[in-house]
Amino acid sequence: MKMRYGTGLVLALLLAGCTPKSTPVTYYTLEAGPVTPVTHSAYRNRVLKVSYPMAVKEKVTDKMHFSYSFKDSGTYQNSQWSNNLGKLLEGVIIAALEQSRIFKAVLPYASTVNADYRLEPLIYDFSHHVRDDASYAVVSIQFSLIDTNSGKLLKTKRFSYREPTPTVDANGYAVATNRIMTRMTDDLVAWLK
Repeated sequence: MKMRYGTGLVLALLLAGCTPKSTPVTYYTLEAGPVTPVTHSAYRNRVLKVSYPMAVKEKVTDKMHFSYSFKDSGTYQNSQWSNNLGKLLEGVIIAALEQSRIFKAVLPYASTVNADYRLEPLIYDFSHHVRDDASYAVVSIQFSLIDTNSGKLLKTKRFSYREPTPTVDANGYAVATNRIMTRMTDDLVAWLK
């Protein structure tokens, strides 16, 4: 009996020592600075729905993408976005447009409320580019404003940014990306008003 417990204890200790230690995952989120409300808007009494962002290249997930060239790319193993990138981006856009007061209300596309307009974001690039000694957060998103009653495209514009990262890692990428989010939301408000 003692032998069985002793063998079990030794086996458990050996197996515990052989288990690989995993590095904890670090989570990052998207944030934009405050947006100044506009004083006048043609859309002041209108409702806008923001569509869930779609991507041209990669799947929209919680993975943080990086690339060393057009052929050499991947995702960070121990760092990721705190939620699906589409959800985070949708939240940043909705929050900024609500603060801007361009529209009477700004809602997610899943809302059952009827809306006058729909804003469709299309992601062309949302990644960390490392090229030789240079490191950049790169964001390129096209926005299309659509009249939901007629289905007519009112206007479209592609916003593209490249921001140097303070460090060549996921943290530096997140810091630079959030600087881009502040610039992008300001530019989006100016374009929509």
